[in-house]
Amino acid sequence: MQLSPSFEDQRLEPILEKVRAQQRLSPEDGLNLYRTNDLLGAGYLANLVRERLHGNVTYFNVNRHLNPTDVCVAACKLCAFGKKSKDPKAYTMSLDEVWHRAGEGYSEAVTEFHIVGGLHPELDIDWYAEMLRGLKQRFPKVHLKAFTMVEIAYFAKRFKTPIPEVLRRFREAGLDSMPGGGAEIFTERVRRIICDHKIDGSEWLEVARIAHKMGIKSNCTMLYGHIENEEDRVDHLVRLRELQDETSGFVTYIPLAFHPDNTPLEHVARTTGFMDLKNIAVARLMLDNIPHIKAYWIMMTPKIAQIAQRFGADDVDGTVVEEKIYHDAGAETSQGLRRNELLRLIREAGREPVERDTEYNRVERTESAFAILV
Repeated sequence: MQLSPSFEDQRLEPILEKVRAQQRLSPEDGLNLYRTNDLLGAGYLANLVRERLHGNVTYFNVNRHLNPTDVCVAACKLCAFGKKSKDPKAYTMSLDEVWHRAGEGYSEAVTEFHIVGGLHPELDIDWYAEMLRGLKQRFPKVHLKAFTMVEIAYFAKRFKTPIPEVLRRFREAGLDSMPGGGAEIFTERVRRIICDHKIDGSEWLEVARIAHKMGIKSNCTMLYGHIENEEDRVDHLVRLRELQDETSGFVTYIPLAFHPDNTPLEHVARTTGFMDLKNIAVARLMLDNIPHIKAYWIMMTPKIAQIAQRFGADDVDGTVVEEKIYHDAGAETSQGLRRNELLRLIREAGREPVERDTEYNRVERTESAFAILV
């Protein structure tokens, strides 16, 4: 006999029935989840789905972030990373510097380079292709996850090259998959305020659609905790879900907590742990067709990411080594975690840690590799 929980908010009762029947939640269900104060109830529901999909496993990887440049033609109010080319604090690595920086954080254990940067007004398409080619030549076993939908759309416009051709050139140079950044919030009203220099939500989804149909998988994200409301968040999740129905190209969804420090929106209060956990839970319940939900420890803090493993998340990201984008916006977390720290976080949450590669294949380590990583 299956016992029913006692919810503080009765609006969760019909959602429980849908979850048990494995029925898709409606936008109204999503709104009720965002509006409830019964966080434990929402977490209970999300954990049912999480454990149905992944059992007791929590995934992590050994990765390294690379940000080749912070020079950017956009001036998004949400961003503390991008700088104008004349800013004395701006930087652009040479190709040799990119390859050298990758090597600084590299060992035989690294399985992924995560590569994003600003929208540079002068670097050409050959520079980016050569960067990928050089990385793949030097680190042939490392998966290259590079360029957001925003970057690809910018390259296509600036280089007067169709998006499929940009992606084809990069794939031939070594691109394996794409990160999910730049989605922010799809609602036009919000996007006009926080990132009016970027492509709109429909264009972001179209770039993802083209990439997926070319066989290039990607992640997807949502930036929350700024000026958006519950309707905006639900609309965002539903549009991601609809594209996933069409392409099955999203591997992981990552809710990103907005960090307001050093941005024009620094008057906005930081997200709370309550909000962070709720966004994880709602995502797991609404995105029934996206396999993985990541609690990105860089933004949520390791402690919240750890608790999130009981609220719908099945991944904590990886070692990272050096993260710039969110630390420029005031993130106070470490810029990297060692493998043994990730193992401890996951085990203390009562989950089984499983090291993965970018495609969620299990990674088995030899004793010598463990010695490098601890």
